Amino acid sequence: MTQFAIQAHDIVRTFRNGDVRALDGVSLNVPVGQVFGLLGPNGSGKTTMVRILATILSPDSGSATVDGKDVVKQADAVRRSIGLAGQYATVDENLTGFENIRMVARLNHMDKASATARAHELLAQFSLTDAANRTAKTYSGGMRRRLDLAAALVAKPPVLFLDEPTTGLDPQSRQDLWEIIEGLVATGVTVLLTTQYLEEADRLASQLVVLDKGKIIAEGTPASLKAQLGTTVVAVTFENSKAAHEHLGLIRDLTANEPNIDGAIVELTVNSGPQIAAEVIRRLDTAGVLVAGLALREPSLDDVFLNLTGHKAEAVVEVSTEEPATRKKGRR
Repeated sequence: MTQFAIQAHDIVRTFRNGDVRALDGVSLNVPVGQVFGLLGPNGSGKTTMVRILATILSPDSGSATVDGKDVVKQADAVRRSIGLAGQYATVDENLTGFENIRMVARLNHMDKASATARAHELLAQFSLTDAANRTAKTYSGGMRRRLDLAAALVAKPPVLFLDEPTTGLDPQSRQDLWEIIEGLVATGVTVLLTTQYLEEADRLASQLVVLDKGKIIAEGTPASLKAQLGTTVVAVTFENSKAAHEHLGLIRDLTANEPNIDGAIVELTVNSGPQIAAEVIRRLDTAGVLVAGLALREPSLDDVFLNLTGHKAEAVVEVSTEEPATRKKGRR
């Protein structure tokens, strides 16, 4: 048995008659039984990659396998090995939670008794038993997302694609879904996760790939990506945004990375945090510059994202470069 649940080699996919290269030579090796994160701005190619691996789109060139099966030559077999849940729940709002799961089970060729049993099992697993006989349109956003994920797991797929699954959820619902995902991985399920939430990737993903403009610009574990920046972020709070820009030159040379200015706060990513913080205070005091605050913290994946792409993840404005996908028939 291969050690990789997903392998992709030199995937290229273009849109608009070749004018837009959504994926430009992307290669992935996703180990079995882990969460593998795909990060990047909207339009970077994350969803296109998921659609290719899920056999919804075909690559222009390159090759990929999921659970050992070729996504082009063995598409039907791939669809039997995967579950797919996106940022928008695809449940039927006019059916109850139980009816939604049972319907998916029947579409997966389960007999009535097995479909009913599987529906009850999943509703219990996702804490939806009390709402099983309510129509999905009465569910909260978090409940719909859990129902959608449950439906994706009806056939017990070994590989699960989660395309920004917690987008729009409140913090508690997001935490609940994270715990469910961790539980699935503990049973051996492989998860390919795309997300805009850097905290989510930091908590769940064992390995990460950062995409930008269809190319891989960084990859590694969350810890290794953060370590590349330095060990400490020194955050200096000035009186206002104008002062932050005016006095940046006094401390700019203390970091090898590009400083981040967020309103009145200037952030420097460095290796010797306490020493640099002391030097910041000395320089600004000598220049007679008032400082409203100074703090030290560990670098986050948001800092990595900012350093690599030039903006924070939550600052991304979506500009779609993808054509509507033609959905192929197959199992969820």
